Amino acid sequence: MASTGSTRYTELGAFLRSRRERIRPADVGLPSGPRRRVPGLRREEVAQLAGASVDYYNELERGAGSQPSEQMIAALARALRLTADERDYLYHLAGRPVPVHGAASHVHPGMLDLLDRLTSTPAQVITDLHVTLVQNPLAVALLGDQSGFRGPRASFVHRWFTEPDARRLYPEADHEAQSRAFVADLRAAAARRDARDTEASSMISTLRDASAEFAALWAEHDVAFRRDDRKRLVHPTLGLIEVNCLNLFSEDGRQRLLWFTPAVGTDSADLLRLLAVIGTQDIARPAR
Repeated sequence: MASTGSTRYTELGAFLRSRRERIRPADVGLPSGPRRRVPGLRREEVAQLAGASVDYYNELERGAGSQPSEQMIAALARALRLTADERDYLYHLAGRPVPVHGAASHVHPGMLDLLDRLTSTPAQVITDLHVTLVQNPLAVALLGDQSGFRGPRASFVHRWFTEPDARRLYPEADHEAQSRAFVADLRAAAARRDARDTEASSMISTLRDASAEFAALWAEHDVAFRRDDRKRLVHPTLGLIEVNCLNLFSEDGRQRLLWFTPAVGTDSADLLRLLAVIGTQDIARPAR
């Protein structure tokens, strides 16, 4: 390895160690436990949170590991609750290109903290273009795994208008209302973005060409962010579940924490309690 690379990976290890030592176990939903001799998280805890082997993470901190993949960098940034600037710096140290839409694809640490605390209700973090960034286990059980799609298909709005199977999540009687709500929300999100941003405009152009329904609704110029919704969701095992979908927006509006509570006057509370028993459903297995 060249000396420049060696220096970079040494700095990478030092940076990872410094970020690890500043986090309390409670910050990431782990018990503090007795006999904790070092500040912050243990190496094995970071490895667990990032989905890496302990040996591999130890090598990274020693500056002796191989170049981490972009997926591993994203996982480490999430595990260590890095800010957007810190995440970009981690990509730089690893010699990987910073994602073009960095701020929107990196989960805000505050959002992750809240998500970790929502253990008894389905919850997930999405972008303003309805790209799912992270889900808790109950959200996966309710909605299916929505976080593994790539490219334009990563947006649920894109899949809604281009892939009929995406609509199985809602009763057919609700499809028209959902379509209108998605289009109005997308127009509001696009208007909030910087005029030089091409991610939203490219998505809109693609959908206008691919979907006559989207093109017709876009021409109506409705604009409204989706905030608090009452939804009817179709679970393949539990059937119809009626929920309230609540939203918490990040300061720049690029990310939203969604959580689902049972609708009053329905049997949804009992059905949601069954989710942990039913486990992960198969309605959204992504083709990668």
